[in-house]
Amino acid sequence: MVTERRRWTMVEKEVLTTAAKQHGVMTRTQLLELELSPAAIWRRMKTGYLRPVHRGVYLVGPITPARATEMAAVLAGGPKAVLSHLSALHLLGMLRGNPVRPVHVASPERHRHNPPGIRFHFVAPLSEDEYTVVDGIPVTSPARTLVDVASMLGTREIEWAVAMAEREGLIGAQELTSLPRRYPRRAGLAMLRTLIEDGREPDFTRSEAERRCIELFRAAGLPRPHTNVPFGPYELDLFWPDEGLAVEVDGWTYHSSRSQFEGDRKKGAWLRARGIEVIRLTWSQITQDKLATAVQVGQALALARSRRGTPTTGGGGDQ
Repeated sequence: MVTERRRWTMVEKEVLTTAAKQHGVMTRTQLLELELSPAAIWRRMKTGYLRPVHRGVYLVGPITPARATEMAAVLAGGPKAVLSHLSALHLLGMLRGNPVRPVHVASPERHRHNPPGIRFHFVAPLSEDEYTVVDGIPVTSPARTLVDVASMLGTREIEWAVAMAEREGLIGAQELTSLPRRYPRRAGLAMLRTLIEDGREPDFTRSEAERRCIELFRAAGLPRPHTNVPFGPYELDLFWPDEGLAVEVDGWTYHSSRSQFEGDRKKGAWLRARGIEVIRLTWSQITQDKLATAVQVGQALALARSRRGTPTTGGGGDQ
């Protein structure tokens, strides 16, 4: 006859394995499926081994992992629940600041009350492309998340979220521009539509890219360029005046348009006619192809010096 102690020893490994996959959290249903009796669950609660978080959801063991709060909220929402709205935006890396409280959870099941620490959102069943899994946590897709939070955030926060989504490759230009058509009646879509159609670039994106460029050039031993230099009717992002070389940081993909493309080429032609060579760099080149980018700029600087007879220096520019 198998005693309760022996039964617990046999299933403890399975409990710990399951909990590890769920940030230390398990549901009562899962524990029962592992053949723990209600009495055994109750006794583990009395000893502190199982700590109630929400109704029917427990933390296993004495440690609270970083994302246990989000995982517990999703498990409390039912088998088809997903992290959503501001909580999804944070998990996806599209929201600045600390994790959002209460935790936002979307579910096709109606919840009459919001338990402490959770805000439930009743939604129609999500299609397969409207949710994903991040670090083991079911979460609304980046595109669906943008739609859900469009009425909850200001313009600047939405700009930041959209830019981060595309910078990290979470959403493509075609998917982004299709959002207003796919969700025509959702609140806040007018602001998102305006952002997409205007092609305005968030202020932080270009300054961040310029900062990354300067760090890259410094690490490669290249002279520091001047930044945001007025030159005729234009402004140069990064500029070495002695060498006559400028680096222009391209905007995010979703801002690309025919008018912007033509404007960039017109600017480049105007500068080259006045002896200024222009190198255009994308975010991917700055952050993912660092060595090749540093070599490209370094060779261009060396060639410009040889043509102009400029002595090699340690660089100047604004400090």
